[in-house]
Amino acid sequence: MPIKIQSDLPVKEILEKENIFVMDESRASHQDIRPIQILILNLMPLKEETELQLLRSLSNTPLQVDVTFMAVQSHEAKNTSVSHLNKFYQTFPELKNNKYDGMIITGAPVEQMEFEEVDYWKELVEIMDWTNTHVTSTIYLCWAAQAGLYHHYGLKKRKLDKKMFGLFWHKVMNRKIPLVRGFDDVFLAPHSRHTEVPIADIHACKDLTVLAESEEAGLFLAMADNGRKIFVMGHPEYDRITLQKEYERDKAKGLPIDLPKNYFPDDDDSRRPALQWRAHANTLYTNWLNYYVYQLTPYVWEDDK
Repeated sequence: MPIKIQSDLPVKEILEKENIFVMDESRASHQDIRPIQILILNLMPLKEETELQLLRSLSNTPLQVDVTFMAVQSHEAKNTSVSHLNKFYQTFPELKNNKYDGMIITGAPVEQMEFEEVDYWKELVEIMDWTNTHVTSTIYLCWAAQAGLYHHYGLKKRKLDKKMFGLFWHKVMNRKIPLVRGFDDVFLAPHSRHTEVPIADIHACKDLTVLAESEEAGLFLAMADNGRKIFVMGHPEYDRITLQKEYERDKAKGLPIDLPKNYFPDDDDSRRPALQWRAHANTLYTNWLNYYVYQLTPYVWEDDK
């Protein structure tokens, strides 16, 4: 089944060329079906790139997914046009009276700041609290995972000696949990961050269940409240060349950056990287939509009856 998006969203053409089934509003309105309502709070600076990555991830399911994009009101985006934001994004005051089946809060390039120093932190706290009553299940990605663990459970992040950057091997810790159904025992996933929440602190928090972790990269996947909160410390949504572009960007800026681990063939950055994590990324989002959104959300929210 398709993902439903606005007919003139720029990434729609790219998705269609990749043979991903998308449906515009006109066609969807003629179907007698209850679509899954997903809200994406996009905190990344390159919003269109993140839109494409997440829409790809949500497309591999028999469910019809209706996606709404949200931007924070207390931060001025510098890398996305005002016209794009005005046309395709809404703000929290415009959406806070709605109920959503699922929500994704993306990462953001602010991890080296204290949480309270981020200009939209108060707004994000309000949104995270709001999800407890207005969203069936929320995925927190990368920096958002650190923010969620800090806000909900008081777990502090710490700065790494150098950037965690590349593809890292992870092992599944609790195969009985449906979120990791279909995962291999070990799998690769991308990480790109300067900070971490210590894995020992996460294991010590009795409210959290660790589902996948890495000896080198630490936490990849954890959940709480029977799946109402899901924390993904890596970037399973990344495209084939996302790490390559980050590497080339940092090199061009003269920043200290190592080759991304396990990424370029033979560590030769002139060679095309192999896409080695897409299957598990698709499985993660499909399991989330099926077991923690579709299976748990009410067909009609109480306030809508």
